[in-house]
Amino acid sequence: MKEKKIRVLVAKPGLDSHDRGAKIVARALRDAGMEVIYTGLRQTPEQIVETALQEDVDVIGLSILSGAHTTLFPKVMQLLKKKGMSDVMVFAGGIIPEEDIPALKKIGIKEVFGPGTTTSTLVEYVRKGVPK
Repeated sequence: MKEKKIRVLVAKPGLDSHDRGAKIVARALRDAGMEVIYTGLRQTPEQIVETALQEDVDVIGLSILSGAHTTLFPKVMQLLKKKGMSDVMVFAGGIIPEEDIPALKKIGIKEVFGPGTTTSTLVEYVRKGVPK
């Protein structure tokens, strides 16, 4: 029996204009055999959650550099809960201060990856985190 591919949405909430890291993550996950949808720049939490719903993803990767993670990530998590998508694993990456990470995990962000995280670390984390 063929194993189901993990479906991942890589999203850039807010007004960031740099997405190199998000594209590297998307490519690494795709090269590891996952189905990856990349939203592009400047997505609202509503757009991200709607895309996740339509694409029936297992995982959402949020990338942010602007410092708006304490505003935008909780909104994404609230909308996922409201849509009954609490089972979607969410991880985050970008420039996120260490002191903000506990609050993000408390709202349901499973992990936060900072600069220097290897793509193999990320791929392994996603593989282990999604039920087969």
